[in-house]
This record gives sequence, C-alpha cells and structure tokens, in this order.
Amino acid sequence: MNNAGRIDPWSSEQSTDYARIIDQFGLSNVDSDILPKPGMLHRRGVVFAHRDLDVVIDRIHRSASFGALTGLMPSGKMHLGHSMVIEQVRWFQEHGADVTVAVADLEALATRGTSLSLGRETAIREYVHNYAALGLDPEKTNVYFQSSRPVVQKLAFTLGKRTNLSEFESIYGFHGETSLSHLQAPMVQVGDIVHPQLDEFGGLRPIVVPVGIDQDPHLRLTRDITQKTNWFNVKIRKSGGLNIALSIQDTNQHHFGINNDGSLDMSARKMVFTEIENTISELGFSDIRSNPKHGVIEIPGATIQDRSIIRMKLLSYEREMGGLGLMPPSSTYHRFAVGMNGDKMSSSKPESTIFLDDSIEQMERKVKRAISGGQPTVEEHRRLGGDISIDVAYQYLKFFFEDDDLALAEIRNDYESGRLLAGDLKNICIEKATEWLQNLSERRAMWEDRLSEYLAPDAL
Repeated sequence: MNNAGRIDPWSSEQSTDYARIIDQFGLSNVDSDILPKPGMLHRRGVVFAHRDLDVVIDRIHRSASFGALTGLMPSGKMHLGHSMVIEQVRWFQEHGADVTVAVADLEALATRGTSLSLGRETAIREYVHNYAALGLDPEKTNVYFQSSRPVVQKLAFTLGKRTNLSEFESIYGFHGETSLSHLQAPMVQVGDIVHPQLDEFGGLRPIVVPVGIDQDPHLRLTRDITQKTNWFNVKIRKSGGLNIALSIQDTNQHHFGINNDGSLDMSARKMVFTEIENTISELGFSDIRSNPKHGVIEIPGATIQDRSIIRMKLLSYEREMGGLGLMPPSSTYHRFAVGMNGDKMSSSKPESTIFLDDSIEQMERKVKRAISGGQPTVEEHRRLGGDISIDVAYQYLKFFFEDDDLALAEIRNDYESGRLLAGDLKNICIEKATEWLQNLSERRAMWEDRLSEYLAPDAL
C-alpha cells in the first residue's frame, strides 16, 4: 500500500492494518453471532469485514434466492491462499446461493500476457479441478470465461460511461504509462460482478463476492457505478424512516414526466408515484407521504432493515420501465494468510506457500523451514512461551488445517505457555496438513473426468 493508503489488487505487498482499512474504506465488522452456522473462517475472525452482508443474511433467513460470485486469474498454480475464498463460497452455497465463477482470461491476457488457450487450460486443470475437490456443488456452480461471454464485455462498455480516468487514478493509481488493456480490465470485472443479475443468468437478486481485502477496489468501483445507474435512491431520513428519491437521468426523463423543454408532466409523474405507493403498500407500509413535484416519497415507519427489500422492489419496477435495475454487490473480506517466509503468499514464489498439488514431502520441507514464533533456546521458550502472531505453523492450523476450535485453543495455550515447543507445533501442522492434502488428492481423483459438469454452456 502506498503513502496515500491505496489498496492495489495487483501488488505483491499489502497492508495488514485491518482496523485502519475498515475505517478508511467504510467497511463493517463481521459479527459471526448473527450468521447461521458460521464457518471456521467466520468463527476465527479471518473473515473480518463486509459490505451489505446483512442483505444476504436476510435472504438466507427468508430462504430467498441470492448468488455468490468469485473469480480466478488463470496464470499460475492454486495455493492455500486461494482455497480461503472457495471455503467461503462453499459456505454461501450451502446456505442457498447459486455460484458463478468468472475466469479472468481477458484480464490475464491484458496484465500478464497469458494467452486465452493457456488460460483456459490452466483454469480447468488447476482451479476448477480443485474447486470440485474443495466441495463446490456442480448442480449450483457455473464456470464461464470472460472471453466467451459477450454480455460481460457489453456491460463493461455500457457502464464505462458512469466512470472516468480521474476515478481510476484515485482508486487504482493508474497513470499515463498504464496500458489501455490494463485500464479496461477493471471495467470487465464490473461486468463480471453485475451480470449474474441479468434475467438470462438468474435474474435480479443480491450477489455476494467474498475476496481478500486487496480486491476491494473492484467492489468499490462496481458499487459506485451500479448506484449511479439506479433510477430510485433509498436513503435514511434524519427524523427516522426511509426516503425514496427519483434519480433523474438522460435515459429516464420521459418516464418521470420531464418534457423535452424541461417542463413537468404531472400526470406522468403521478402515475409513477402511484405505482411506487402500491408497491410499498403491498409490503405492509401504510404511512406513505408522497411529493411528486419534488420527486420524493417518505416512509416514516420503515427501518434500515427494510431498505433492501424496498430497493429490490424498486429495481424490479425500474426494469419494467426499461432501466438496468442493478443492485450493488455485497462483499466480505478475509485476512491474508502469511507466507512461509512471513510475506504474502505468491504463486511466483513457490517457497512462500503450499500448493494444492504439493507432495507430502514438499509440504513437510516448507513447514519445517517456515518462520517460527519460538524462542531462541528451549529454556527461554519454556519460560516465555511462543508467539502465535508470527508463527506460520500455528497460522496455517488456524486458517486451513484444524477445524476443531477447542483443539486449536489447546494448541495455542500450550504454545504460549511454553509447554509446546516450536518443533512440536510444526509437527502438528505437518500431520494435519498431510491429512488435508491426502483428502484433497483423493477428491481430485474422483472428479478427474467430470470437470465439464462445472462449466456453463458457453464455456464448453
């Protein structure tokens, strides 16, 4: 992260000052107590922040439809860090989400020079194969390629009118030397994120995108752009309740009763307001105050919890009138798992991480060489205990290999008290990682000839 506090999706170095990131970028803390059957990463605070996760949780409680989206860069091998996202996607899928997986083959071509053919081969062999082994359900999972889904590129072009170079410079740090293909990549990602809401890909519903915090710029850009397209804004009233305000744009002026000369056709405006009032009344609200002239409807009895369902109804109405009707994506953010050397995991640095196809011998060698939180001597360790905050073996147990919270707590207590030595902790990690990798390998073998089940029709 640079001096301006920017998060860079393409950088190999990222800030881990999560409290500052939450404050700076307006994120909310994740409260695992409100989640239905929270996953391991939720319970341990690894998934630490979100935007609009409450919208998705409400859908889960009401057994209403929602989607989860993730993407992959087909330019390297899949390592443990990548599995964290799939763990979260699987949790959403188990709670009712349909899953869309975007293969960023165009972005890989633009930013890393990976050909489309090699990108396809890598995506299926390295990623889809492991996604199957990690437990995604093929009946509720669709993998597609950016290059073979024209609607994504069409959306990128259409929505590009809602942003400019200044915003890209602010969000991404792009400058005069940035290539045009790199410049286009974020807009294609915007298309990736919003297109599952289109009728042919599942229809209007909330879409949640679980990512590492380094990917937040893409989510911020997408949320900003989609909200600019919305014809209705639902905001909190200072005196309580919610306001619905018209967002007058070139594409909807005639729908909202604005004539070519700028005058107001009150009869057309009242027709829109009558439709909105009827929709709101169907949701159970009776105290509705309309001001068609000023383009505002007040709902004093509505709460912040009602905002998402009201917004969904208005987006549906917007579509009926010819608008895009796009909902800003929800998102969750996880902490980075430290690399073997204390830095970020990277596919380009094989010794920094465990790859999902590593042999047991390769894994064992890496763990034994990993940074330890133990003291210089046994005597000092027995007296002072180990430091779990920097110990890679403990971190990997916490993030990946030990799903029993009580067992993990016992390991932590023994290590911090000095009863458990650094070498002992590494041996525990090796034992658990061995079991994890062997199980994954067995599941990969099960799916060897069935990977096409995960591919969307336009990806076959």
